[in-house]
Amino acid sequence: MKCFCLKYLSFALCCMPFSSAILFAQSGPKVLVVNAHPDDETSFPIILYKITHDLKGTVDLALITDGQGGFNGSELGSVYYGFKLTDSTVGRAELPRIRKQELMQAGDIMGIRQYFFFDQKDDYYNLNPIPYVTGKNWDVPFIEKKLDQILAARQYDFIITMLPYAGQHGHHKTAVIMALRALQRYKGEKRPIIIAGSTYKDETPETYTMLDGFPETTIKKNAPSFYLDVATRFGHGKQVSYKTVAQWVIAAYKSQGDMQENPLYKGDKETFRLFNINNDAAIQKTTELFDQLKKSGYSAEQN
Repeated sequence: MKCFCLKYLSFALCCMPFSSAILFAQSGPKVLVVNAHPDDETSFPIILYKITHDLKGTVDLALITDGQGGFNGSELGSVYYGFKLTDSTVGRAELPRIRKQELMQAGDIMGIRQYFFFDQKDDYYNLNPIPYVTGKNWDVPFIEKKLDQILAARQYDFIITMLPYAGQHGHHKTAVIMALRALQRYKGEKRPIIIAGSTYKDETPETYTMLDGFPETTIKKNAPSFYLDVATRFGHGKQVSYKTVAQWVIAAYKSQGDMQENPLYKGDKETFRLFNINNDAAIQKTTELFDQLKKSGYSAEQN
């Protein structure tokens, strides 16, 4: 089996300043993804792929939970890995290791550079973030300290999270809140821009304004939504789209069989919203990023 350990243990620092006048001209944008579970990045894999492959940027990923709760829907994964993963005791013992491997295999496709594992318990599915945000179920001081260290050391241009709408998993909501609060504590000169990504067909990101009870999750009212087209076809006979890459990423998660039958990634565009914590200058910088993404790789203009 391929060894992935050096990828997330090596700490490379990059100190090139951000300049909107020559946005990412010398080296691409530096991005940190903050997610709760392995496979959450399948909500927006194409922006990560295009940042690393087309803009020559870097993407790191901070993962809050250990993924042990993903044992439902693992019947075929049990055959593939040789463990009865649908048994909660076996699944909780084996899945943290398996799902980290799957994440890094998916990360090879997206071009993820480095992983930060926080190993908080993936206990059970629920919509309530309170037990996690308050520290009842997760070690919040540890999460805060680690996020603060990562942000201070690496000078990111952007942080990408999931959209914390009401129907999201409580773990997803908490990961977003932790990222937003880390940015509120941030004391560096170059403050990252934080955006929420989504590709679900059955949600309308534009209608989201705030997660009740958590004002830090408010979306910036004067900022537009930003879109990344993933469905435009290109190549010989227009037979391929960037959705192909999304399916490669999803296919890495063999322990999560329900993803293969009913994949999260259903939409024709990845949609991103700016949180209100960002200043007004973030609107122009984010617009420039998406303009570059649109014009890079197999863009509509090149077809």
